[in-house]
Amino acid sequence: MPQRLRSGPNARVKRKTRTHAKTSELPAVLFDLDGTLIDSVYQHVQAWHETLRDEGITVPAWKIHRRVGMSGKSFLRELLREIAPKRSGMRLTGLEDGHDKRFARMIPTLEPLPGANKLLQHLHRTGVRVAIATTGNRKHTLLLLKKLRLPSGTPIVTGDDVKNAKPSPDIFIAAAQALKMPIHDCIVVGDSVWDLLAAGRKGALGVSLLSGGYGPEELERADAFRVFSDPADMLLHLEQLGLAGAD
Repeated sequence: MPQRLRSGPNARVKRKTRTHAKTSELPAVLFDLDGTLIDSVYQHVQAWHETLRDEGITVPAWKIHRRVGMSGKSFLRELLREIAPKRSGMRLTGLEDGHDKRFARMIPTLEPLPGANKLLQHLHRTGVRVAIATTGNRKHTLLLLKKLRLPSGTPIVTGDDVKNAKPSPDIFIAAAQALKMPIHDCIVVGDSVWDLLAAGRKGALGVSLLSGGYGPEELERADAFRVFSDPADMLLHLEQLGLAGAD
């Protein structure tokens, strides 16, 4: 049977204490997936490169890499406008389908980045709530997540779940809402400037990894609070983010 709160000064003290405890919760961590937990950025570049080549569009691979992490349609509109303006009105869905089929064939060869599983497990053990927030589609995401030991019940938000994918902040907002955390109490961990742009627009703390191929100077200019090499390096320095470090 629920206990009734007693009236009087003691009851007021208890209510204040509860309020204080609620505001001192640990931040949540919202993880990107490709290039952050799974070593897959260059496979995405290859899949896009081959798809565009088969359509007669020659694009230097580095120009594709610079846009990995954006939504497919945003990435394609900008790239075609720059590289092949006469083709900028072409059907983008067909290009996305071509990329998706090629990338799906590569998924069995992909591996987690160093320390990814240990980082996820440590955060779970220390009471830090995590979510996955990725621009990728749900089908690919579920296949990639089989390579990780993700804590049970971890929210998964994909590009299929929001109207606007990165660099819009919608994915991170949805992931924070799934954890019942305000976005400004979250740490966003990604590997690209697009993750940082999305995080910064809503006041989340942006943390970057070098495992997606961006350089530290560019990530810092995009307002990364800290830049780590990979998940293993982040695990070694969690105290810099106000989180409990590994023993």
